[in-house]
Amino acid sequence: MTDVALFPIPGAVSFPGVPRALHVFEPRYRQMVKYCIDEQLPIGVCHTRKVIHANDTGQTREEALSNNQSTYQPEQVLSAGPVELLQELDDGRMLIQVKPDRRLKLAAEKQTLPFSIWKCEDLPDKHVEEGQREALSQTKAKILQRLLVLSHEYPDIKATLSGDYWQTMSAEEFSFAVTGMIGMPAEIAQALLEQTDPQQRLDDILEMINGIRRQ
Repeated sequence: MTDVALFPIPGAVSFPGVPRALHVFEPRYRQMVKYCIDEQLPIGVCHTRKVIHANDTGQTREEALSNNQSTYQPEQVLSAGPVELLQELDDGRMLIQVKPDRRLKLAAEKQTLPFSIWKCEDLPDKHVEEGQREALSQTKAKILQRLLVLSHEYPDIKATLSGDYWQTMSAEEFSFAVTGMIGMPAEIAQALLEQTDPQQRLDDILEMINGIRRQ
């Protein structure tokens, strides 16, 4: 089991290996960031299932900085990792980067206030047999080729996709990392995160980008 401080944000689905930059202004989450840095506790940025308590949306900037906002029920599957404080502004706001390095499933809430800490268990992918690795690599290659076609007018993106970083990473890592390049509804991203069959995850990504028309 791993203790994780939760940062539930509607629409925010994080994947292992895909850093996420955030602007933190709520008092409870500023406190959470400092705690996680001091205690070396990972932060899990996660999509939400529903609103538990809705706060006033008509607050001034000063009120928003001194009051906590809406409270959400988190999704059960999330990615978590260490947090880095990039900048703390004069008014207390923080610019941070969370670097998710593992996929987890919520097990039991350990702390509710002032911020939520959960005990979580790892959610690994299904074992891939040696004979299945070729199919994974082929699907990865198809996705990369399709992305190269779609980015034909953007040489910087094409150069990045053709570089060693994308070409040499494992198909499993790729299936998560590539989602950071593709805009998609949060519900679809969450379903991909929860998918533990890497071949099915890659197949779903390929089907999705095959439906994207080149502009």
